[in-house]
Amino acid sequence: MQIIGPDDALPGRRIRRAAVAGPAGSGKSTLARTLCERMGVPFVEFESFFHAPGWTVRETWQADVLDFISGDEWAIEWQGEEVRERMTERLDVLVWLDHPRAMTVARTVVRTLKRRVGRGSKIAGGNVEGPLHTFFTDRDHIVKLAWRYHPLIRARVHKVLAENRYPDLVVVRLRGQRQVDRWLDGPLARNLR
Repeated sequence: MQIIGPDDALPGRRIRRAAVAGPAGSGKSTLARTLCERMGVPFVEFESFFHAPGWTVRETWQADVLDFISGDEWAIEWQGEEVRERMTERLDVLVWLDHPRAMTVARTVVRTLKRRVGRGSKIAGGNVEGPLHTFFTDRDHIVKLAWRYHPLIRARVHKVLAENRYPDLVVVRLRGQRQVDRWLDGPLARNLR
C-alpha cells in the first residue's frame, strides 16, 4: 500500500476506480463528482443509494451500491459500513480528505444554511435538513454529527492503513482545499492524460 500527498505522482496506470473518504463537510461528494467528470464516467451520489423520502433507508441500498462498484470505472464517496470493505477491495485510489475538524464543521454549517434558504445542494430522497436552531435539541443534528464523526472517519482510514490488506491501493492524503486543488491540477491531471 502506498500513501502519498498532494504533489506525489500517482502510479503509472490510469485510475479507474476511486473513492473519497472524509467527514461531513469535507467535500466528498464534490470531489467524487469532479473525479467522475475528469474520468469521463457518470456520477452517482452515494446518498442517492441510501436515502428514501422521510429520511428512511432504501431496502436495496447495499445491493445497489455493490452493483455500481462492480463496474469497470467509477468514483464515489467512501461510505456505508456494510459495503465499505467490498468497495475498498476494488479501489485503485482512496482519496482521504483529512481536513481540520474546524474546517469541516464550518463547511457543514454553511451548507446547512444554504440548503435552508433553497440555495444549497439537494438531498437524496427529497429530504430536508432540520433548521439550524434544532442544533440545540437534536442529538443527531448534522453539525453535531460533523463534529462527532470527524475522528471516526480518521480511525477508519487508519485501520485500512494498519491492516495493509490491499497492496496495490494508493491512499492520497489531502489536508485542506489548497492541497485538493494542487492534487487535481497536478498528479491527477497527469494520470488521466
